[in-house]
Amino acid sequence: MTGVQEAPTDAPAIEVAGLYKRFGELEVLKGIDLTVKAGQVVCVIGPSGSGKSTLLRCVNRLEEPSSGQIRVEGIDILDPEIDLDKVRARIGMVFQQFNLFPHLTVLSNLTIAQRRVLGRGKTEASEVARHNLERVGLLDKADAYPAHLSGGQAQRAAIARSLSMNPDMMLFDEPTSALDPELVGDVLDVMRHLAESGMTMMVVTHEMGFAREVGDELVFMDDGMIVEAGNPRDVLSAPRHARTQSFLSKVL
Repeated sequence: MTGVQEAPTDAPAIEVAGLYKRFGELEVLKGIDLTVKAGQVVCVIGPSGSGKSTLLRCVNRLEEPSSGQIRVEGIDILDPEIDLDKVRARIGMVFQQFNLFPHLTVLSNLTIAQRRVLGRGKTEASEVARHNLERVGLLDKADAYPAHLSGGQAQRAAIARSLSMNPDMMLFDEPTSALDPELVGDVLDVMRHLAESGMTMMVVTHEMGFAREVGDELVFMDDGMIVEAGNPRDVLSAPRHARTQSFLSKVL
């Protein structure tokens, strides 16, 4: 069996079961179980080194899990026969760093993967790119180069680039952590509008206000494990576990 099989229509967007990840002797993920439903926004918080980013990177196999199961829209993405490129086309990923090609204009940054991976023609790819630049408030920067963008603009361009691949879901790995504080709001506004449009999102973040306002579920990780999960307002206002209480006392 090759390629991407059709998924059950009622399958969750993301299912992680018994996920372990080791780097040599270091065990970074220790049996993670997590489900993200279609249209849901799940925010993941926790201290540095808790395994948040590794979990996110395992979901689209930027990191290979040591053991466990990951299903995306019902499809086993750890199947050795899977067409990983087709799976990844369903999953948009936005990193801390923007990873824009410095020698290409913003528009070209948004069209290159569409043309090479999705096989779109130049005109269609450009139309899709301009539509998504408009969504993130950057249509006037289509012909600019990344060096001429602020950090917030570059991150919004990176989000538009992911959206231009028409993903079913978006993964965000601390997308505002590299930004100056006054630039964070514009990026969070774009993410808020995405959530309102029904986009499935998994967000590793330190922005507790965003998690409280936009998240459907808040997951607190520590030492490679999920310590606590629940409604963001409940977890942030009345955490049940001592470790969650200690962490939130330092960040709220």
